[in-house]
Amino acid sequence: MARIRTFEDWIEVCRQWQKDIDVDPEIFDRVLGGYQLEAKYGELKSDEIEFGEFAGTRKWEKVLEIPDQRMRDAVLNMIIYQGDTEFASNEQQKLLLRRAPSEYDLYSICRVFIEETRHGFQMCHLLIGHFGNDGRIEAEKMLQRRADQGTRLLNAFNTPVKHWMDLFAYQNYMDRDGKYQLQMLSHSGFAPLSRSMGPMLREESFHLGTGVTGLKRVAKAGVVPVTIQQKYHNKWLSGSLDLFGNDHSSSAVWAYLWGIKGRPEEDKETGAADVELLNDYARNRYYQECHKIVDQINAILPGEEKLYVPDIRFNRKIGQFAGKRCAVDGRVLDSDEYATHLKETLPTEEDEAVLAEIMKRDDWVAPKAA
Repeated sequence: MARIRTFEDWIEVCRQWQKDIDVDPEIFDRVLGGYQLEAKYGELKSDEIEFGEFAGTRKWEKVLEIPDQRMRDAVLNMIIYQGDTEFASNEQQKLLLRRAPSEYDLYSICRVFIEETRHGFQMCHLLIGHFGNDGRIEAEKMLQRRADQGTRLLNAFNTPVKHWMDLFAYQNYMDRDGKYQLQMLSHSGFAPLSRSMGPMLREESFHLGTGVTGLKRVAKAGVVPVTIQQKYHNKWLSGSLDLFGNDHSSSAVWAYLWGIKGRPEEDKETGAADVELLNDYARNRYYQECHKIVDQINAILPGEEKLYVPDIRFNRKIGQFAGKRCAVDGRVLDSDEYATHLKETLPTEEDEAVLAEIMKRDDWVAPKAA
């Protein structure tokens, strides 16, 4: 049985979680002027299920209205995974609360941190309010897994974020993936989940915005070598591409057919979905968007050397390209060549040492534009 019985119980466990990961909540009061963890529910995009076998029927307000136990389990699983990423991101970024390069950056990471915590609470609010004892158990387990112990559910969320160059790339790529995941869930046939997404998406836009703005500020300053900047783009883009899941995913197929998780802009789609390639469809849209972001950063970069978007097959751990030895330019390499290539294109200890020296300077990242 779960120890958590009420939302208030969960808040107490959350406070203990903050202590366990060595985060002093007073920093949020000081920087943000106070905060409150609360569940926020917005408007539905549609009262009716928009896609799949139940299209045109009214969205389900209660779990027991969902017609099949397999479907209920799928909704539960999606909520668990979404919530797990929110707490994991805080655990990955916690050290940076003490190392902000400016007052604006301190404000931004405090805001991102507490909003990610709120997003985790939002998912736990659904678990506790709708899924009985199973939900209460999962809401408690959400705060027991740890990124630094490698026990978060998705491997990319067990990777530490070591410094602000790391963070800016993380926020740009990982939080941009988060936007896509929230968009897909915003069309869910389970109404409380769908209603949760609007407020989360509005907050998420600030998170990925701080990432792309940070990368632009690094580029504008012109202090961090472009070759080092590039390695953090390579690291977090390749990891984010994996978060969309397997290209041919039966769970994605069923989630779509059951009306549980749609395409990113399902309400704007005019053609029928290719249910066999739903994850790949979202991944390719995301990848195209990343190209546009890198173009924007390149427009700011001084000098001739520019950033690039690595090939979609590079450094992949999930999907049809998992384990393929593809270079950033798409070339297929042998084992020895690929091992060398990874050292040349992903951050190394030597790069970290160079960055540590650079970040002692006040001018390594340009001030935030007014």
